[in-house]
Amino acid sequence: MNVMIRSVVLAVLAMVVLACGPKGLTISGKIENATNLQVFLDEVKIGKASNILSKTDMAEDGTFSLQFEEGLPAGIYNVRIGAKRINLILNGEEKEVSITGNLETLQNYDITVSGSGDSQTFVQVMQGLFRRQYKPEDITAMVDTVANPYLATFIAYTALGNKPEFVSIHKKASSRLNDAYPGSEAATAYASYISNLELNAAAMQRQLGPITVGMEAPNIQLPNPQGKMYSLADLKGKVVLLDFWASWCGPCRRENPNVVDVYNRYKDQGFTVFSVSLDGLDSRSKARYAAADLDRAMATEKQKWVNAIQQDGLAWEYHVSDLLKWETTAGAMYGVSSIPRTFLIDREGKIAAVNLRGAEAIEAALKEII
Repeated sequence: MNVMIRSVVLAVLAMVVLACGPKGLTISGKIENATNLQVFLDEVKIGKASNILSKTDMAEDGTFSLQFEEGLPAGIYNVRIGAKRINLILNGEEKEVSITGNLETLQNYDITVSGSGDSQTFVQVMQGLFRRQYKPEDITAMVDTVANPYLATFIAYTALGNKPEFVSIHKKASSRLNDAYPGSEAATAYASYISNLELNAAAMQRQLGPITVGMEAPNIQLPNPQGKMYSLADLKGKVVLLDFWASWCGPCRRENPNVVDVYNRYKDQGFTVFSVSLDGLDSRSKARYAAADLDRAMATEKQKWVNAIQQDGLAWEYHVSDLLKWETTAGAMYGVSSIPRTFLIDREGKIAAVNLRGAEAIEAALKEII
């Protein structure tokens, strides 16, 4: 066999081997003390609700396996076991990712991940954060230098949280993500998250005086229960009743029928309601929960909000909350110290009336501007 023929044969054989080789992605692992639990894989987009991609039952020996025939694109994922989770950062080229650990210590990232270099890096960063090894400048360096922009964004998000003073670092990570995946859902969601941080920063820096008639209504941009972002500023052209309330607030629940009554009679004339809930948990309440129980507690508080919307027949679209109770940024911007608290906003986006209570009062103010 001459050299040319041998080269052709070898090339064909290589192609056959590649064609017959393993395709897709397997995420497997062994987690001690996790018998009889289910394992979920969620796709994560910062600032939006996670999307469940797959689930399986944990075997009696603590092993599990999730198969994805077409693989998974680059992104951020959660392996969720009971109330605990492990974050994976994928670059889209992984074939076999393996996780080992103990359910009782997963929240401390006392785990081993193989088959995903970016996930290994993230685990090391989290372990360093638990040991308080990193300063903000270290996080900035990581955001600038790691190859995978999804890794950069999630390091910034996890290490810095929602502290407004770190907006500039978040913006660096966001810029990298949008450059790599322009206009993607992940990039858009993260940009909205940063926009909310900037609102928070503005609220902290602003010398808050009373919200008065005639002033421009400060914008509020927050997610609804499904994670969709709504912006008060987008409702310019409508007359809007901005309503601060909560499921746990008795006076709010008694006032809701009045708001529903006015909404039903004027919704076809360009009137709507933008409801901001003060449900959720503030930082002091969160501190009372172990890390393993906090997600469950937050889910319970969120469900109370959702249930109240349904029970009280609050049929309008715009229901938002950051689930921070009295620490909500929106409340700070409007100087809200008690609820219910309402602000009527005209079609130009300016405050037309403040603290309306009862259907008659709301309707009287509404008739003047609608």
